[in-house]
Amino acid sequence: QVQMVESGGRSVQAGASLRLSCAASGRTFPTSTMGWFRQALGKEREFVAAIRWTAWSGETIFYADSVKGRFTMSRDPAKNTVYLQMDSLIPEDTAVYCCAQAPGYSGDYYYADKRYDYWGQGTQVTVSS
Repeated sequence: QVQMVESGGRSVQAGASLRLSCAASGRTFPTSTMGWFRQALGKEREFVAAIRWTAWSGETIFYADSVKGRFTMSRDPAKNTVYLQMDSLIPEDTAVYCCAQAPGYSGDYYYADKRYDYWGQGTQVTVSS
């Protein structure tokens, strides 16, 4: 059982920055994919960003087109924690942001929520104009 806990969400004005954190319980897996998803009221859950790494290579980071250039994902293996730096926030970014993990997965479907085994409860981000 892996627990995922997000933090950092709050209400801000457009143009502000936030950094979300997601701490996973236990030790970092040698091979895994961790991602950020968001869901706004009345909309389906959508992919935001993901980090994929393997025991034999480095990490690769992927972003949705809607956040590319504004959001930056990173991770700290020692803390088993991933981050989402959110800059130039706009009202369309308002949503519940959830982190997820797919232990052992290093394929090309990092954007598909069905590939993830563990999910956090989410943290609310509200951006007002």
